[in-house]
Amino acid sequence: MPQRNDTAIWSGLFRISAESGQTLQAQIRQAIVAAILDRQIAASMPLPSCRILAEKLGVARGTVVLAFQQLVDQGFLVARERRGHFVNPDVLATPAKPHQKAPDQANEIDWKARRKIAASDMPPPAKHENWIKSSYPFVYGQFDPALFPTAEWRECNRMALAVLEIRNWASDMVDRDDPLLIEQIQARLLPRRGIFANPDEIIVTLGAQNALYMLATLLMSKGSKVAMEDPGYPDARSIFRLAGAEIQPVPVDQSGIVTASIPNDSGFVFVTPSHHCPTMVPLSAERRQDLLARANRYNQIIIEDGYDSQLLDEAPQQALKSLDRSGRVVYVGSMSKTLAPGLRLGYIVASAGLIAELRALRRFMLRHPPANNQRAVALFLSLGHHEALVRRLSSAFDERRKRLVHAISAFLPEWRSTDSAGGTSLWLEGPRGTDSRGLAEAAASRSVIIEPGDRFFDRTEKPSRFMRLGISSIALQHIEPGIRELATAAGRRPAAA
Repeated sequence: MPQRNDTAIWSGLFRISAESGQTLQAQIRQAIVAAILDRQIAASMPLPSCRILAEKLGVARGTVVLAFQQLVDQGFLVARERRGHFVNPDVLATPAKPHQKAPDQANEIDWKARRKIAASDMPPPAKHENWIKSSYPFVYGQFDPALFPTAEWRECNRMALAVLEIRNWASDMVDRDDPLLIEQIQARLLPRRGIFANPDEIIVTLGAQNALYMLATLLMSKGSKVAMEDPGYPDARSIFRLAGAEIQPVPVDQSGIVTASIPNDSGFVFVTPSHHCPTMVPLSAERRQDLLARANRYNQIIIEDGYDSQLLDEAPQQALKSLDRSGRVVYVGSMSKTLAPGLRLGYIVASAGLIAELRALRRFMLRHPPANNQRAVALFLSLGHHEALVRRLSSAFDERRKRLVHAISAFLPEWRSTDSAGGTSLWLEGPRGTDSRGLAEAAASRSVIIEPGDRFFDRTEKPSRFMRLGISSIALQHIEPGIRELATAAGRRPAAA
């Protein structure tokens, strides 16, 4: 009969590491649960004693004791007096997880031939999986761990886990949202953009992309025409195409989208007026009025993405939605640039009739975004943490943007930048003949991450000389050295400091 201290039996089951994001206790529990569910531990085999396992793993005995006790409480293990811990036979009575079989290549299903939408054929996202390990991550849309409000976020999550709060969010809300979150969006977020909405004119989404997907699914079909900024938001373009829509590219200049070039037969106009994606220029007041007038004249729906509008600008402009008197503007917002992109929380503000239709659609897609996250964010807003965070981020990003503009001027003077107040990125145009994708590869070898600009254009046949540099995740002191390295990758010898 196997003994609990047979090292060979247990050596392959435990792989714990101090580098893991999980606690040592959690790693021990995960290893034991995996071994139980994979039928690697028999019911008759005692687990190693807490002392022996602690010595083997190099952890405190109390860590193993707590791990075992929790597994007993969860029903995975049973403790037998003077004999030790064993696998609960009831767990082993359930069917085992089937082993994956290698597919028969000759009979493998051709899923591409069966698909109805070509999602995998759309342009891929910018891939920066290891950006946090880069020395100079000029990436867009990521967060800076040093600026993340860890203590405040933990406080709100602890509050959301109180017994009475759990009763508020644990039940199935079907197609509803957390009323406290709706109230906070209505009172704290929207007025800053000049938007005043009723609760039935707001719906919570899993970020801005989920909002756009729902709008495209509900409103667009084959033959729909969508006018879009070019360059513009690439994932919005792909989402609309997946719905069957035809994209009508419209040029952008220093005043934003050229409204006079929007085709009259467009059923929809997608714009990022606060900060244009990706050039960051704001849409001028004259263009805003013209855009609204054209929408009324030609019966168009405007989808306004509040792209990079959450921070405090030196000269903030109100949202296009705040000027809308006809209900033609649908506003899409998110908290990705302030709280965290991984939270995936956004919202749509529109006429009550459209919001009701979106709720009905969302119920079949995902019912509602996780209610515990909704309540935690609602508490975060209600306690004033978000207001304080926005002020802190706005100040930090403003300083970073100025440092970046100065560094570009000093080390890459031939690159022209579009510097607009606010926002978390800089759009750059290089000399003719520049290949920003090749530059990105050369820069990556020097631990500098940049984003080539070709993906923002509707059709790119030649190498693009544009690139986007994000400032949300790079520390202030790393900006100038990073641009020096980028200049070296571009083939220029950086000037002396």
